[in-house]
Amino acid sequence: MVAGEVQFELKYDRVSEIKAFDETKVGVKGLVDAGVSEVPRMFHRPPDTFGETYVPSASQFSIPVIDLQGVQGDRSTRNSIIEQVRTASKEWGFFQIINHGIPVSVLEEMKVRVRRFFEQDDELKKQFYTRDNTKKVVHNSNFDLLTAPAANWRDSVYCNMAPDAPRPEELPEPFRDIMFEYTDGVMSLGHLLFELISEALGLNPDHLLKIDCAKGLGQLCHYYPACPQPESTIGTSKHADSTFITVLLQDHIGGLQILHENQWIDVPPVPGALVLISNDSFVSVEHRVLANFVGPRVSVASFFTTGFHPDPRLYGPIKELLSEDNPPKYRETTVTEHMIHFQNKGLDGNSALLHFRI
Repeated sequence: MVAGEVQFELKYDRVSEIKAFDETKVGVKGLVDAGVSEVPRMFHRPPDTFGETYVPSASQFSIPVIDLQGVQGDRSTRNSIIEQVRTASKEWGFFQIINHGIPVSVLEEMKVRVRRFFEQDDELKKQFYTRDNTKKVVHNSNFDLLTAPAANWRDSVYCNMAPDAPRPEELPEPFRDIMFEYTDGVMSLGHLLFELISEALGLNPDHLLKIDCAKGLGQLCHYYPACPQPESTIGTSKHADSTFITVLLQDHIGGLQILHENQWIDVPPVPGALVLISNDSFVSVEHRVLANFVGPRVSVASFFTTGFHPDPRLYGPIKELLSEDNPPKYRETTVTEHMIHFQNKGLDGNSALLHFRI
């Protein structure tokens, strides 16, 4: 420093950077297409999240993979599957499922079409770019862009598919037809999963169906472009989903991790498999997605939720599972109230359920 020179640092204007980025309506892919070689500061992970990077080898753990073959057949096979669901839900909060009834060709085509949406001309995508979550199709980059500690390295498009499905012409052309076919398959699978989870909890098979857990479905399609500095940012921050259950379709790139016994564990892609993420009887697992050099990574999260549909029904700990020794741990709330809290909170690393804890 030269004598008499005044040293100062310009104040970082995060709000202006976020605003300028959002107004482009081209998302993270737009940055990559423009040839960015450094991750902008708005995407930098907060320092306190570093150190959660050690991931033990998959050989140290047995990632649950449940084969649904024969679940509608003899009772002993179904009981065996229910027991696997119970164990995976209590100990892990997630499991992968195979022989789920959705053709592999549909899974593969869904991923191809989602990638096609994000890689089409920017002007076509901009038609759907919005921060208005009441629309049936919402395309943007980071739903919590204005509130999260750091933006995630991904772009998304959300389609509200049930109970009030959009008209075909309301959906983007690249995945219009396959979205309806894939949704039909996921809805059928969801009904089966809610039956199995009900039975795993010791309830009647139709218990969760009767309280509308399978009534609403939203499809959230993510696109994670290749990142020039993946160590500086993250694809999706640590969080637990705010839905009844989530059925996740992921491609071959990998990057999904779950927090198990305070350690981040890779969830390796299994061809043809789907990932299921589920009053603390069953765990709501925290998970994240790493940024990567190779990209793009594509995934489709099917959210069983009625959060975007006004409904006065109150949800809370299942009364049949409560007792003097196991009192309720959460207050009752509507799905809409829970979803609004989740949306406003954003992916800040904390569970949205803490807000409803008694």
